[in-house]
Amino acid sequence: MLLRVVHRTGYEYAGTASHSFNEARMTPRHTLHQHVLHTKVDIVPAAWTNTYTDYWGTTVTQFEVHEPHPRLMVTASSTVDVQRPVVTGQGLGWDVLRSAEIFDDLSEYLLQSPSVEPPEDLRERVAEVAGRSATPSECARAVVDLVHEEMNYVSGATGVHTRASEAWATRSGVCQDMSNLTIGCLRSVGIPSCYVSGYLLPAREPEVGTTYTGESHAWIRWWDGEWVGMDPTNAIQPGSRHIEVGRGREYGDVPPLRGIYTGTRSSAMFVEVELTPLR
Repeated sequence: MLLRVVHRTGYEYAGTASHSFNEARMTPRHTLHQHVLHTKVDIVPAAWTNTYTDYWGTTVTQFEVHEPHPRLMVTASSTVDVQRPVVTGQGLGWDVLRSAEIFDDLSEYLLQSPSVEPPEDLRERVAEVAGRSATPSECARAVVDLVHEEMNYVSGATGVHTRASEAWATRSGVCQDMSNLTIGCLRSVGIPSCYVSGYLLPAREPEVGTTYTGESHAWIRWWDGEWVGMDPTNAIQPGSRHIEVGRGREYGDVPPLRGIYTGTRSSAMFVEVELTPLR
């Protein structure tokens, strides 16, 4: 599917910011199954910029504004051709996945952090699921189903600093929370897992040329001899409607926009995402 993506985000300041220093991760990845035909990042007010690829392979636009500004807006526009196939994995056994070789290669995707670590009651349930699963991949799919079935998607229920355990306590959150929680559950039984950020075209059968209002989205991948993706929010495997931007251990590695500013005491963030199928 060929898609046009326009992502606008930024800050409305309570007063006037005199300086701001920021990083934007809003450029889609160019991969074997996702070809970026065009991409551009515009910043208002005009800023000094530097672009680099971070440790996880995500494109980062680093920028600084050194003039008074009551509002900061970043607009990332891209044209992306997505032809993502179904990936089933290689059916690795538990003994292979828990080997020293796998730990050495993928240790960063096995370590827990306060952001993703599940609470004890959920850890026990996941351990039971693992105990009756013939393979790690079977366990991973069951955990995705568990999170999808018991968590409610509630926009605004959580914030970017909400921990997975806090979202589980209320059984509510957004895609970020469900992905972080699923990752923590999988790591608790030794399954390497990765956080993916991007966008999701909301229409299952979209019309060419129609612009749809979307939002930033997140899903996960686990290792089964190859990376197998799954979207816990929708209980589907990422396909042609999913546009990948960043990868990391958890949300904290791939926020679309973050930074610091001086000159005023508070700010409010705004986000707009538009997706248009071109063919």
